[in-house]
Amino acid sequence: MKLIVGLGNPGIEYQFTPHNLGFLTIDRLANNLGIEVRNRQCRALTARTAIAGEPAILAKPETYMNLSGLAVVELVAEHQVDVTRDLIVIYDELDLPLGAIRIRQRGSSAGHNGMESILGALGTDEFLRIRLGVAPDHKVGDGAKYLLAPFRKAQEEAVDEVLDMAVQAVEVIVKEGPAAAMNRFNRKNEPEE
Repeated sequence: MKLIVGLGNPGIEYQFTPHNLGFLTIDRLANNLGIEVRNRQCRALTARTAIAGEPAILAKPETYMNLSGLAVVELVAEHQVDVTRDLIVIYDELDLPLGAIRIRQRGSSAGHNGMESILGALGTDEFLRIRLGVAPDHKVGDGAKYLLAPFRKAQEEAVDEVLDMAVQAVEVIVKEGPAAAMNRFNRKNEPEE
């Protein structure tokens, strides 16, 4: 059973903000699969599905970002998920440019409060994560304020593209494994000459 968790904050005011890219990815994935993520379970909205023939649960914690670990640890226990093999966490990354995607199999939170909560709750950093870049092309003064403000119109195309890439990344991870997904998606966004 794959457990695919997108991080974000519940509430309409946060819906289309950089900090909610994880939620938006889960919504895009669910939409593509023709399902809705609406079952309440383990402090999260969830949906059961199959990806590439593999049973999966899509989840959006309702605990607010900084307490995401509470929902994730309950979901892992409830569904007896092998964290190192079957957990995928999708979240925003202010250290990557908007539109970039990085897949990692382990690592620190790099200051991301939602990831910090999950690392603490699980007691391990050995799980797959898909980091979605949200850094704008200009310097932001207050990172927290930027993350919780709605995307600007000029950013919508890049957001749409990164959501499609994140969905593809999940599918490749499930079908072909993490190494194949990392080879395909962890390329640097370099300008073409």
